[in-house]
Amino acid sequence: MAAAPQPGAVRPGGRTARVREAVLQAAGDTLADKGFEGLDLGDIARVAGVGKTTVYRRWGTPGALAADLLQDMAESSLPRARTGSVAEDLRDNARLVVRTLTDPRQGRLFRALIAASLCDEQAARALHRFYAVRIEEWSGCVTDAIERGELPPGTDPRRVIAAVSAPLYYALLNTGEALDEAAADRAAAAALAAARAGAI
Repeated sequence: MAAAPQPGAVRPGGRTARVREAVLQAAGDTLADKGFEGLDLGDIARVAGVGKTTVYRRWGTPGALAADLLQDMAESSLPRARTGSVAEDLRDNARLVVRTLTDPRQGRLFRALIAASLCDEQAARALHRFYAVRIEEWSGCVTDAIERGELPPGTDPRRVIAAVSAPLYYALLNTGEALDEAAADRAAAAALAAARAGAI
């Protein structure tokens, strides 16, 4: 079998775009409901209403399909906040993370994709790219804050954004603590305090 094309290497249009949209929707639903182990390409083709050969030719493996889904999610995610205040921007970022992780579908989907990354190298690389894209998008909040004098020169924008979301993912995956606006606000405040102290 020929190697599957790299997910997202070609930006499809027309019928190809509709096929990709249907397959990714079916893949996301399946991951949310059944986890990565339930991601069968033949079943995805049936649910999406497309030919099995098309799915196998374009994606080839469940890992490649999960990777393409992650790329699509990164590209379609909401843009960063631009409130003019780093405290508000970081709070908006944290609350967006909480809304995503507590959404009935998206929360289960993220758990499945994280689980997939632990057993599939292609999914792992895609998950790393997903977070890199989202952190890069939101790091502009910190860059702007440095320029406004709200944060000290030398502050690492990417590490600040990572510090906002890290405790929220930790709560999701490890402690089971409540994920709500209060948790989001605490995470944002802690990251901001560390950044202002020059610790990041």
